[in-house]
Amino acid sequence: MRGAAVGEQCPVIVNVDRWRAGLPPDAWPDMLPVSGEMWRRDVFAVAEAHRAGDASPRQLLTAVLAWAYGPIGYGPWRAARSLDADPDGKRLAYALEEMSAPDEAQLRSAYRRFLDPDQARLPWLGPGLFTKVLYFAGYRRGVGGVQPLILDRVVAGGLPAEAGVARRGGWSSEEWLAYLRWAAERAQVREVEPDAVEMALPRGA
Repeated sequence: MRGAAVGEQCPVIVNVDRWRAGLPPDAWPDMLPVSGEMWRRDVFAVAEAHRAGDASPRQLLTAVLAWAYGPIGYGPWRAARSLDADPDGKRLAYALEEMSAPDEAQLRSAYRRFLDPDQARLPWLGPGLFTKVLYFAGYRRGVGGVQPLILDRVVAGGLPAEAGVARRGGWSSEEWLAYLRWAAERAQVREVEPDAVEMALPRGA
């Protein structure tokens, strides 16, 4: 995935040294840019490596969380707490095992696994963050249709009522899927990628 995604305005700035110092050595993916300027394509590169078996689930989570938290000071600490709760990455692997080309049933299942403390729930990893993990793990550019997308408070704040997201947090899997269907329909009408619809929401576009 070369270049910025359509709708992506700028990279996220990450203090790489601080992140690496605060995390277990095995968790940092060396393919991330050392400059600390992270675009979505950089996280997608780690996701592609994960699918190929060249990056661990923990490294994928780290890439997503570094991008998600950016310069926020408590980001490395919270990321470390999430990683410490899954030291071998088995819970993450279980949550993501069907994300190679997910249909709606598999998306629903993955979402619910991340909510279930007996399956893949991790501390400091609510829907606003784990939908980012699902997005990078399962999005397929150029395919169209229902695709995993980010649902956090910023995105939710820009959604109209017809998107089916009733609350500002703690969303159910059905609310997430309703939003994915709405975004897929909007993307088809606009002839853009579904994630371009998501990226336009905070700007009210």
